[in-house]
Amino acid sequence: MGLIQLLIKDPSAFIILSVLLLYSVIFHELAHGWVAFKMGDPTAKWLGRLTLNPVKHIDPFGALMLLIVGFGWAKPVPVNLENIPADKRRKGLILVSAAGITANIIFAFVALLLLRLISPEPSGMVEQILFLLARINIILAAFNLIPIPPLDGSKILMGFAPESVNKLLNQIEPFGFFIVIGLLFLGALDPVINLFQYIILTVISVFLP
Repeated sequence: MGLIQLLIKDPSAFIILSVLLLYSVIFHELAHGWVAFKMGDPTAKWLGRLTLNPVKHIDPFGALMLLIVGFGWAKPVPVNLENIPADKRRKGLILVSAAGITANIIFAFVALLLLRLISPEPSGMVEQILFLLARINIILAAFNLIPIPPLDGSKILMGFAPESVNKLLNQIEPFGFFIVIGLLFLGALDPVINLFQYIILTVISVFLP
């Protein structure tokens, strides 16, 4: 069952799932800001973004897309790596960028764990909510792992790559959103997203009882 089918069949379940999904993208961005703050960058804190208040995070179009097609985003949390000590800057870039993906994987893990404890088959409404919550968070994590700017995967790559690669990625970034949309439309990213989903599910399954 998809989001639209859930809305038609059980509006109350759709509302519950919508809130959980909105907080999935909120926690994604909050995680970026929190890790940056712990590493020495107070930018997100100064701007009031280290909060669970959805008003501070929700991007109206991104939220609408999330609820309609199961894919969306929140307002990016501003991070200034210059505030992180120079000797820890690459490490900071990797950890801050990976934080949002990790938050989505944790969301998916908790949902699948609860699903496993309740029922192995997503038949009832609670099971459907948990199943969709896990599925969409895994998709969000897998999508963000794609190493094309401005996605988190490109920032993680930049943390390991030489300056020549970083320079190329920085040059691509102004056009990255359009590149990603175009590749999604052509289906060119499907194998990559499917691969990342498989890897994420494999990692999660190791920790599921």
